Amino acid sequence: MKRTDEKKRRQQDSEIKSRIVLTSKEVSELLAEALVTIVLLLLLNVALFMILDQVVASNQDLSDTIFNIKGLLSTQWDSDVFMSGKKFLVIILAIIDLIVLYWRLIRRYHQMQLRHVISELHFIAAGHYDHRIPFELSGDLGRVIDSINGLVESTVTAIDEERKIEQSKDELITNVSHDLRTPLTSIIGYLGLIEDKQYHSEEEFLHYTHTAYLKAKQMKVLVEDLFEYTKVRQPTTKINLMRVDLNQMMEQLAADFALEADKKGIAIEVSTTPMPFYIEADTEKLVRVFNNLLSNALKYGKGATVIEMDAQQVGTEAIITVRNNGQPIPQASLQQLFDRFYRVEESRSQETGGTGLGLAIAQSIVALHGGYIFAKSDKNWTKFIIHLPLGS
Repeated sequence: MKRTDEKKRRQQDSEIKSRIVLTSKEVSELLAEALVTIVLLLLLNVALFMILDQVVASNQDLSDTIFNIKGLLSTQWDSDVFMSGKKFLVIILAIIDLIVLYWRLIRRYHQMQLRHVISELHFIAAGHYDHRIPFELSGDLGRVIDSINGLVESTVTAIDEERKIEQSKDELITNVSHDLRTPLTSIIGYLGLIEDKQYHSEEEFLHYTHTAYLKAKQMKVLVEDLFEYTKVRQPTTKINLMRVDLNQMMEQLAADFALEADKKGIAIEVSTTPMPFYIEADTEKLVRVFNNLLSNALKYGKGATVIEMDAQQVGTEAIITVRNNGQPIPQASLQQLFDRFYRVEESRSQETGGTGLGLAIAQSIVALHGGYIFAKSDKNWTKFIIHLPLGS
């Protein structure tokens, strides 16, 4: 709780932009700098007066020249100040002294600002990555602070992403290990019974081998889905775009699943607007998306009588809907459907042999095409809606 409060406080502090407040020690340093500078300038001014007096007194030509310049300036500015050489020199030296004093103080002040910025950097480098330099400064130092804050922000984002990736890898290994261990245990168990001749008839022997065969097929499906998932998730994955007749593709898919659908008393219907309906897509990958959606509808759409595949052109998009009128998906599960290894009902998925990767693969393929997919479900329809760009 204490760490959370401290983090919130630092985040609030980082949002408040303020000018640098000097400490009492730094103020004393500035005053000392001003005092030393003034003393040195006074000594320098006295020395200049003495030198100029000696030079002018020993050089009549220089004295005449200075007198002429004073007369010219007095006439030009209509002032008697220039006729007094000492007054004129005092004014000039006073202006120069003020400039030098300001330059010295502002230079020291900027050094103090830099010390504060460096102190903030050391604080961030000590592991306080949620902290930002809170100073609002102008000029180059202000731009440097903005750049540093931006760099820290991007670094923290990269670190968080790296942690998420590592966590994701760990979860992937855990899930794969769990899903592979179950069928592998069965395979080893049944093959062990055969190895030890723990069967009493040929029928029992065939039952053992058949069960081991089914479990091996289940492992193969998982490995293939895992391979496909990791492949489509790679940022370097390329898609081979070509002109595809969407209506023809969906009609072919409906024919491929017709036999399985007939066994369950489900009709598959296809409609597109316009017809023919052409889009730019990777045929092989897009077919994988429809395969996953149709397989899920047949496996998990309990009580369904129809699966409808509909495609419409809306502006520069193709909106494709795959829906069934079977048992609805709980609202709490809709947002997690596309998470890898997520199953609405663990027991039901084990019964049907699902890997929990199908919808995650579908989402990645749709994203590769520059589109997106989401799900809706109510008592009437469970819909998977895909938005894809039409392409050139």
